[in-house]
This record gives sequence, structure tokens and C-alpha cells, in this order.
Amino acid sequence: MNFPDTAFSFTLDAVCPVTGARAGTLHTPRGDIQTPVFMPVGTQATVKAMAPFELEEMGARIILANTYHLYLRLGADIVAEGGGLHGFMQWKRPILTDSGGFQVFSLSTLNRISDEGVWCRSHHDGTPHVMNPEWSMSVQKQLGSDIAMCFDQCAPWPCSREEAEGAVRRTALWAARSKEAHAREWQGERRQALFGIVQGSVWEDLRLRSAEDIIPMDFPGYAVGGLSVGEPHGDMYRILDSLKGVLPSGKPRYLMGVGRPDNLVEGVARGIDMFDCVLPTRNGRNGTLFTPYGAVNIKKKNSTNGILPPWIRSATAMPAGPSPGPISATCTAPGRSSPPGCAAGTISGF
Repeated sequence: MNFPDTAFSFTLDAVCPVTGARAGTLHTPRGDIQTPVFMPVGTQATVKAMAPFELEEMGARIILANTYHLYLRLGADIVAEGGGLHGFMQWKRPILTDSGGFQVFSLSTLNRISDEGVWCRSHHDGTPHVMNPEWSMSVQKQLGSDIAMCFDQCAPWPCSREEAEGAVRRTALWAARSKEAHAREWQGERRQALFGIVQGSVWEDLRLRSAEDIIPMDFPGYAVGGLSVGEPHGDMYRILDSLKGVLPSGKPRYLMGVGRPDNLVEGVARGIDMFDCVLPTRNGRNGTLFTPYGAVNIKKKNSTNGILPPWIRSATAMPAGPSPGPISATCTAPGRSSPPGCAAGTISGF
């Protein structure tokens, strides 16, 4: 596949003047992605219980794969020999790969962290590995994703302020090394965009410090990491509020690892463009539905004596028709245009 020099760009089509919710288009060599967008997660090069054609039929425009897991079990070299993730999965649309940094957090009992990188043992067989920004950029190139993520350190929750400060400092250090390694790997080819990540746990001043560190590096997109690790939802929303006016408006904003319906709505209202989470497919495989009356497991025996539960009555009574649209009634953006009250769109090249 040939890639033009201006392979990636982001168009901000409309902004809600009340909430800051955004409608945009992320242009990639493998197709446009209308935002806000949710990315189904295919941890090991497959979205569990879903075939690629089913993902296309349901309207998925981009999916996510996991660098750490593909490196340890299967091997990035095998994926590369199979044509990269796109050829290996038979998925023609865009793919984003995470950096492996989240696994540094989630598998903390198996690793040691320093400024140089992470020494860890495989959770599969105990073999030792060294992971760092250079490793991450090399593996993500082999995987051939359209969007790669900088190697970062995700602080746990709860954590001390000192721990969060250390993660902010190291994330900035590793972001600079990631950018340099990414440039070396691709030698000027514009086949993969690299997004930066803002850390800082639940401290607003640390989040702003992290943003001040990362934004001058001029990445084509920015992610907010470390807000899906157990912290109260109120803290998540407070941090997003603090970053809404700080992250560059002309570039996509990605809230990592968030997928609850209420979190998605609240995130969109705070200017987030991209989301990912294993929750929808995990819940679907296990028969759990989100409803206005709470989560319902359809595999459990119903004890209503033939009377439809409220969530079924509600679902069957819902009228057919289009989605009610954005949160603010003053910003409907029909057909993704820019109606009165919405800020005019701008185009930012990567």
C-alpha cells in the first residue's frame, strides 16, 4: 500500500459551545475515522468472539491491539511475516497499538522499573525481558499499526504523590526517547503516527505539568492515560475538565482504557475524541447488558413469572429512529456539518 506524504490529518468539524463536545474526522491512509469513536480491543490480534467482517458490519472504524501481549505470545516477527497486523488479521481499516506501558502497571509484581526501562518476567513462562521506548517503537513497527503510542509509565491508584511525580517525569523522558526511536525506525516514511500520553494520576497540577512536558514535543495526537485504574469517576471527570483547555484543539484526544457508557458520554462532553476498552466484548461474551436500570446478566434465570422486567419493556418500547445526537441541544451537527453555535472546523496535518 502506497502512503502519501500527508497520510495523516485531523479535521475538527464542530464543537459544542455548551459542553466542549467535539465532532471530527481523523484521516488515515486506511480510511477516515469519524470522531468521537470507540475502538474495540483485539488484545492478541483478534477481537474475541468477533470476526473482522462482523466488526465492519457493526461500523467499527478502528480497532486496538496490544504490543506487550503480541510480543510475548505469538511474536511480533511472526505477525510481520504475516503482513503485519492488517494482513495477519485480514482487517483493512486502521489499527492503533498501545505501547506496552500499561502492562508495566498491571503486572507490577513481575517487573522492576528504572529510567532506562523495565525489566520484567513473562506472565506466561517466567522468561526475562527488557522493555523500553526503543523496544516499544521497534515492536510497533513490526506490527505495522497505523497509530502507535509512546512508551509511558502508568501510576497505580491509589498511589502517593511522589509515585505520581516519578511517573510524570519518566513518561516525559520516555516520550522523547520514543519520538527519537520512532523517527529512526521509519526513516522519514509517514506510515505510522505516534501519539503522546499525559500522566499524573488524580493530581491536577501533575497532569498540567505532564501536558506541559509532552505538548511541546508536537505529537499528532495526545492521550490521557492512567484514568481507568480504579479511581472514582468523579476524579476522572475532574482531571478531564482540567485538561480540556490545555490539550491542542486541532489534534485528536484519546482517553485510554475507558468504555462504560456513562464514562463515554462524560468523556465526550469534556472534549475526548477516542476511547478503547475490553468491557463491551467481555460483557457480551458473558451475557451482561448495560440498561437504564443497571447491568443485567441475561444468562441468569429470570424469576419474574413471565412478567417482562423493566429493562426489556423499556427496550421493546423504544421508538425506532436516529440517535438524539450530541449532549447540547444547541449543537446538533446534522450530517457532521457545523451548524450555528458550533465553532468552525480546522484542519491540522500530522
